Amino acid sequence: MGPTPISTAFLLASLLAVALLEMAAAYLGTRMQLPRLWLIAGTRTAQMLVVMTLAVIQGGGLQVLGLDRHTLLGGFRKGLVWSAGFAAAAGLLFMGLFMIGQDPFMLVRSPLPEGAYQRGLFFFVGGIVAPVAEEIVFRGLIFGYLRRWGVPAAVLISTALFAALHLPAVPITQIVGGLVFAVAYHTGRSLMVPIVIHVLGNLAIFTLSMPWLH
Repeated sequence: MGPTPISTAFLLASLLAVALLEMAAAYLGTRMQLPRLWLIAGTRTAQMLVVMTLAVIQGGGLQVLGLDRHTLLGGFRKGLVWSAGFAAAAGLLFMGLFMIGQDPFMLVRSPLPEGAYQRGLFFFVGGIVAPVAEEIVFRGLIFGYLRRWGVPAAVLISTALFAALHLPAVPITQIVGGLVFAVAYHTGRSLMVPIVIHVLGNLAIFTLSMPWLH
């Protein structure tokens, strides 16, 4: 993680830009009836690019977001290790639920669109674009700023905000994920760690939701 703390001015400018882009997307979605997945892809891409640009111009560089190029490869490897551990824990939980007669897939099942093209786009947007954007905003920006008041507070508040984004559904997966992503970022010292965990986790959930598994 970068040695330069995130300033309040950089935080507020970034959050304002993210909010404005979200409102613009909602307006376009209502007025122009654009395809939802493409709209999400464009919005999340614009949000991550704006935050990264502000980091370079106003924040002192991408390292303030945990994206120091010298730590990216190491962070990628650590993310794979974390993902393997998370998958092993999930596998044990699934096995336990199956043995007591419960359907473990109910914990992770996600509604998928119909058609190969729409599903492929869903995997790309929900499995790659959205997780990267969310990690930049929630862990790189918000968690990075909140650490000045201590890691426990930063973990809990950033996770609460991350879970709130996914309401009104009960965000159990997002709460667990948010805690894991924040701790992985702090201990791994690179935003690439939670990015890898988040991407692989989402892709795994979508794969387990495929109809041929049920």
